[in-house]
Amino acid sequence: MHIHLLMFSIMGSSTSLRKSCLALFILLLNLRITGSSDSSLGYDGDERNALYALRATFNNPFLNNNWTSIHCSMDDPRWYGIQCSKGHVTGIVLEGMGLKGLINFNAFIHFSELSILSFKNNALLGEIMNFSGNQKLARIDLSGNKFHGPISKSLLSLALLASLQLQNNNLTGEIPEFNQSTLISFNVSNNDLSGPIPSTPLFKSFGLDSYSGNLGLYRPPSHNSCNYMSSPEPPSNAPLSSNPSIEDPEKRKGHSNSDFRIIFLLFSMVALLAVILISILCYKKAKKLKQSLNQENSREEEAVDEKEEKSEAVESGRVVERGEDREKLILSENGGEFEYSDLLKASPEGIGKGIFGNTYKAILDDRQALVVKILKNLKPMTSKEFTRRLQLLADQKHPNLIPPLTCFFSKQQKLLIYRYAEKGNLFNRIHGGRGSKERVPFRWNSRLSAAQGVARALHYLHINSNSIPNVIVPHGNLKSTNVLLNQDDTVIVSDYGLSSLVTLPIAVRSMVCFKSPEYQTTRLICPKTDVWSYGCLLLELLTGRVCAHAAPSGVDGVDLCSYAHQAVREEWTGEIFDSEIREERRLANQMLELLQIAIRCCDESPDKRPEMAEIAQEIENMKVADDCEDKFVTSPDNIVQSSW
Repeated sequence: MHIHLLMFSIMGSSTSLRKSCLALFILLLNLRITGSSDSSLGYDGDERNALYALRATFNNPFLNNNWTSIHCSMDDPRWYGIQCSKGHVTGIVLEGMGLKGLINFNAFIHFSELSILSFKNNALLGEIMNFSGNQKLARIDLSGNKFHGPISKSLLSLALLASLQLQNNNLTGEIPEFNQSTLISFNVSNNDLSGPIPSTPLFKSFGLDSYSGNLGLYRPPSHNSCNYMSSPEPPSNAPLSSNPSIEDPEKRKGHSNSDFRIIFLLFSMVALLAVILISILCYKKAKKLKQSLNQENSREEEAVDEKEEKSEAVESGRVVERGEDREKLILSENGGEFEYSDLLKASPEGIGKGIFGNTYKAILDDRQALVVKILKNLKPMTSKEFTRRLQLLADQKHPNLIPPLTCFFSKQQKLLIYRYAEKGNLFNRIHGGRGSKERVPFRWNSRLSAAQGVARALHYLHINSNSIPNVIVPHGNLKSTNVLLNQDDTVIVSDYGLSSLVTLPIAVRSMVCFKSPEYQTTRLICPKTDVWSYGCLLLELLTGRVCAHAAPSGVDGVDLCSYAHQAVREEWTGEIFDSEIREERRLANQMLELLQIAIRCCDESPDKRPEMAEIAQEIENMKVADDCEDKFVTSPDNIVQSSW
């Protein structure tokens, strides 16, 4: 109606006025059309702008490329991590992506339909956000970040809140008194919270694990914990002595008995101390005598061992020879020998730092290149035991394994020595030099060959694991930095079977097998744990992303297993492949096949993972393609989406 009146006025006005009014009319009409277009397309413009603001905060390359165009078109979420319903955002799930940035306090006020929010295991900063406009929020997981400040009081207004996970942050202040009956999961452990834990029935229902790691938190004492009683007054008719200096005979007798008991108690304590002191002296003398006998026996045993080992070296040329100075080493493969002093004369070049210590490249006088690992954090063991274990590892012969050449053992120094792999490791081949002109693209055929080589090596270790005692997991630390490349690009797997040498606390903190789902839940590992590690390695080859479970120190990684399962679940699998292989469209079927194998290997249940023999056979059947032009026009995206 207003538009028709405006048009009528324009028609009766002067020419210049008509032109001005016509321009104003067109502007208003465009604004009206634009305002209605967002709703007709099925998404909310305020939500979209809020997501753009989050994208700018994260500045994550993957999200920058993925969060484009329409985010909730016809309830079809096109953006990674975004869930939609009826044109509105209902879930934001961005876990383990290494996201960084300072989140705005009012970043989520426009998401009125939001029910799930998870930024688990990132590196986000800021205070806990204002959730007063998100009355449908049921699950919030901000754990494993760097949020600081107090817990937001806006959380108290969320009537549907069922799970609140705020552990492993830098939160301060007291815990608010949540009273939502819907709240069944709550965790604020490992923060800097202080004050009393609310004593309501809701907070008493959560275990101590929900509050641990906060030195300033405490439970207030219960009002019924103690019953204080005053001392009874003596009865009024009790006899009193008129002369305090005169005591009753019975009283004097009681004092005498009391004195005797005190003297007896003191005498007993002195006797007990004397017995303890004599026992300690006898124990020390016996221990000293035992040590002397053990040292004597050790010298005799070492002398016998030296003779036996020397004869073995002559027969097989495989073991460490013990000279008088214990410094002569024999290479385990070809019998060539060099002195320990030769290593000291070589110029060391630092090439890495692992769980066992620093690793160096050493070039001997004969130009032979060796890798020297300086071993630390080892279990207590004798020289003979150490050498025997390393010999068992060196006996594992396979084209895709790199066994130790030799070792050196003394009280001051423990070394493990390998041949040098000329082309570095698989991690550097996948991730090194990204974006530089010098980088040589890592194409599909090379990646498939790497997957096949590692599968062959693991299969061999699994069928021969019985020959390596005390090794529960045949490899135990499979990751891309432990997969090396020879001069001819042959894949060789290193550092296998070393879990039996290192102390358990160091192994749990550093080795890949202890990061598996089964160890996190049952504290047990098995040969199928190697299968899980191999699945993670395949996903690293396919995606070109760093695996969080095996990332080198100082490098942020992604939980590739969760990432791949989410890609399959949300049907954007084609986007998962590395850009260097995605353009090889004719090989998309092979990429998909290897992705399916990787996902089976990464199953959370060890019983559902395939055996290493089955995996090796399936990957062996995938033939490396001949170099030729693409003959197919179907993109990997289309193939993957139709196959799933």
